[in-house]
Parts: sequence; structure tokens; C-alpha cells
Amino acid sequence: MKIATIVGARPQFIKAAPVSRALRSVYREVLIHTGQHYDSNMSDIFFTELHIPRPDYNLGVGSGRQGEQTGAILKAVEEVLLQEQPDAVLVYGDTNSTLGGALAAAKLHIPVFHIEAGLRSFNREMPEEINRVLTDHLSTLLFCPTRTAVNNLSAEGIQKGVHLSGDVMYDAFRYNSRLARQRLSLPEKLGLPPGGYILGTIHRAENTDDPKRLKGILRALGQAGIPVILPLHPRTRKVMDDQGLGDLLAGSDVRILEPVGYLDMICLEENARKILTDSGGVQKEAYFAGVPCITLRDETEWTETVAAGWNVLVGADTQSILKAVTEFAPPPERPQIFGDGDAAGKFLSILKGD
Repeated sequence: MKIATIVGARPQFIKAAPVSRALRSVYREVLIHTGQHYDSNMSDIFFTELHIPRPDYNLGVGSGRQGEQTGAILKAVEEVLLQEQPDAVLVYGDTNSTLGGALAAAKLHIPVFHIEAGLRSFNREMPEEINRVLTDHLSTLLFCPTRTAVNNLSAEGIQKGVHLSGDVMYDAFRYNSRLARQRLSLPEKLGLPPGGYILGTIHRAENTDDPKRLKGILRALGQAGIPVILPLHPRTRKVMDDQGLGDLLAGSDVRILEPVGYLDMICLEENARKILTDSGGVQKEAYFAGVPCITLRDETEWTETVAAGWNVLVGADTQSILKAVTEFAPPPERPQIFGDGDAAGKFLSILKGD
């Protein structure tokens, strides 16, 4: 069987690493990189660090408006699928690459396999929510990271082809955290002791495209009273530069970094006192690492982490964020809600019919 895997953004490179290792032990994989993330710090470094095979195709789609980017991905992926004639197309998560790839495959009557299916924030104003809902309804096999995701699909009438596999990001985190500990950590290079800083990430459109929300978050980071490490997404940096928002951090202890590789990110996460983020992937990684997570959104797809008491939603209100920085503390227990770390193995067993 030939499987065409479509990736395009940093979280998908991370998820693809363990799955590609498993897939290639049995099947032929054609790896298609849409180029949705094209900066070398957001793309190339991940293929090198995570030992992911180099893409067979790099479509170079780049950035653009939601419809423009999704349409370009659909067109470019369709051309590759017509040439390669795969038996199935594998997509991950909820990006425009996910939906564009799934649409291209479905219109060519190629089965779609969706890893990280069933997630819902129930906020249709988020582009990611549209992407994940439509992809799930186009998919033949749906691999869910949690029981909640299975239940979400069932509530929408999707029961056929649904599998509870666990989370492949947990696979990747366990594998790569061992590699990360074998080298000089980024916190050490920055002169920061374990627990001596907060890690922040901001990239979601709901925050970067809303000046009021972005200002609220930046003010909180600047007033945190503890060093803040902020690897800055290119889109967020551009918005801050265009609107002159860097002044909100003037004189503060916020250290802005270029986007970092996955191994450095793991080190930053594992050694942080708390993590402030609007990223779904970083919310999970905080949970894996046992670090309290403060989510800069009004809802989350990872409701299990909130229910477990290790994640709190604070939106973009400065005072709510600062209160969580000083007061939020999780319980001692951290339930195993994302599987046993072998989601890629379960995925392969299902494909093989074991």
C-alpha cells in the first residue's frame, strides 16, 4: 500500500515523526510538505532534529489569507495525488494543509485517514475548528487521541471507522525528551535555572489579529514579575512590528527569541515554572511535562487537561493572566489521558488489520 502523508506546519512535523517510522516499516510513504510553514526555523529544523525523512514534494504554498492558502494547497496537492495515485491520504490535526489535503483526496475518491480526529472547541469563528470538523466528515478512518474526541464524533453521527488510538504527540514527546536531555539545554545557555522563568507562545489568529487581545497578553507578560521566554512566531512578530506593540514590553524581563527547534522547545517546557500559550500542542506538552499551563484562549480542544486541573483558561485579560501566574496550582495527580505512548503502533496495527 502507498500512503501519501500531507504535512505543512510545525505541529504536524512533530506528529509525523513517530507515525512515519511505523508506516515505513511496512508500507511505502510519499511525504508531501505543503510549505504552509516555510521559514527554516519553523520547518527545515524539524525534519533534521526529528529524523523525519526529507519530503518527496515541497509545494511551497507559503502564507496568505485563509481561503487563498487553502485553495492553493488543494490545487497543488491534487496535482501530486494524480501523479502518485496513492491508496490513501494521511492528514494530521486542523491546519489549512489538513483541510486542503483532505478535500483533494476526497474529490479524487481516495480514502482519507485523519490522525487527531474528533477535537472540538465548539467555536466556529476559529479557522481550525472549521478545518477539523470538515476533515472529520471527509475521513474514512479517524484516529482519536482521547475518549472525549470519540464522543464528539459520535455526537455528530460519525461512528464508522473511528478508533481510540491515543495521542501521537505523546509518542513524540517521550522519544524526543530523551534526546533533548542529552545536550546542553537552552535554559542553561540563557542562564536560567529550572523553574526560574515562564515560557510563553502566541500565534493563534484570534489573538494576533485582535489588537485588544494581543495588547492584553503582552501587558501581562511584561508585568509577570519573573523572566519570560517568548519564542515569537513570525506572524506575531510582524503584527507587533506593524502596530508598534513592542513598547508594551519595554523595560520588562521578557526575552524574545526566534522560533526554536523541537528539542530546545522541550527543554524550555520541562524547565519552566509555568507555560502561557494559545497553542493546542503546547497545552498538551505542558501536561506531558507536568508543568502548569495557562491558556490564553476562551476555550480549548483539550478539555481533559482543564478537567484534570493542570490547565486553566484565562482568555486575553491582563489581570486574569497575572492572577493565574501567581495563584494557579494544579493538584498532585496527573491522570494518563493521552494513551500509553504507543499511538503510532496502534495506528499501524489498525491499518494492518491486526
